[in-house]
Amino acid sequence: MKTAPKSLRLHIGLFGRRNVGKSSVLNAVTRQSVSIVSEVAGTTTDPVEKPMEILPLGPVLFIDTAGVDDMGSLGKQRIGKTKKIFDRTDIAVIVAEAGHWGSFEEKLLDEFTKRNVPAIVVLNKIDIARADKNLLKELSNKNIKFIEAVATEGVGISEIRTSLIETVPESFINPPSIVGDLLGPDNMAVLVVPIDKEAPKGRLILPQVQVIRDILESDSYCTVVKERELSSVLERFKEKPKIVITDSQAFLKVAADTPEDVLMTSFSILFARFKGDLNEFVSGASAIEKLESGDKVLVAESCSHHQICEDIGIVKIPRWLRQYTGCKLEFDSFHGYDFTDKIQDYKLVIQCGGCMWNRRQMLSRISQCKEANVPITNYGVAISYCLGIFERALKPFSYSLDYFKGRGG
Repeated sequence: MKTAPKSLRLHIGLFGRRNVGKSSVLNAVTRQSVSIVSEVAGTTTDPVEKPMEILPLGPVLFIDTAGVDDMGSLGKQRIGKTKKIFDRTDIAVIVAEAGHWGSFEEKLLDEFTKRNVPAIVVLNKIDIARADKNLLKELSNKNIKFIEAVATEGVGISEIRTSLIETVPESFINPPSIVGDLLGPDNMAVLVVPIDKEAPKGRLILPQVQVIRDILESDSYCTVVKERELSSVLERFKEKPKIVITDSQAFLKVAADTPEDVLMTSFSILFARFKGDLNEFVSGASAIEKLESGDKVLVAESCSHHQICEDIGIVKIPRWLRQYTGCKLEFDSFHGYDFTDKIQDYKLVIQCGGCMWNRRQMLSRISQCKEANVPITNYGVAISYCLGIFERALKPFSYSLDYFKGRGG
């Protein structure tokens, strides 16, 4: 599990004021010197990540953050980085000095409550002061788990580990299937994997690997081909595959070569459902019909890969959108966790499949767009729409054009 991708790990963020002992808590829980510990406030300047295993949960990712009460220009930058961690936190650990709980900590707790993120409160340094009994009663009444601790002495650390295990969201314990529920046992899928300039040398990209793993776990099987070989491979089969899954960039050729009675979709659309909310992405695609010349479209890519001359987000999607709409659209792009603070300036956000993100991060991105009343869709959904195969690409998920039109298309 040490090699489990970050996107599949439970993200546990540690938050609180400067110098309350967040780093000491992390070091004690992980039994390693992950973060520098000092009496000087603000020692942790950037989020520190530590992947590890917690049995029986499996792979997790601890994120130690800078104090959210940091000051000065650099402090604002650190706070900005810490707030980005909010978006991908599955469990929040709010660390406070026992006896120093105030409006600051209440605001943190309220923020995670609003996000529907479970929180654990660690009241640290009880060797110096004890927590107010009224506070403990209030936390209990809210069903907030709290632990009184002295992290540097190991006091309360086992209780923190136990609380983490008890607080894990059900969606992490029983994650959704990528494609297995569509395939069923003892059925075959054909995966179309182009080997082009964007394909990493010597390996498959993460979504392809995860789809293969999910198929095997579903007691089914698959064949992997390049787009040029699909037609000849299908002719060799005695029985047709149940589904063909393609890279979205090869949609047109794959659609032409796949029989109409065989389901077809893309890796990106599968991950739209697995990592995000496919309903929102399908609805968001309706905004394509309303785009006009001069409108701004934001393209968001979760990984920060090196861009090539025919990059899908920078070149191909803008080209397909301009061709479909016939409009002179303006495009901006963001990569990694970076995102605009002026979402309202855009008429549409197009988000990649998010294979490098955990689901919490993707749902947070969708929520940001909804709050700004800006539609958001997905790479594969948008591409299939522009290429005229929207309904076919969504048929495996029981969508139809009637559904789409009912959502504003």
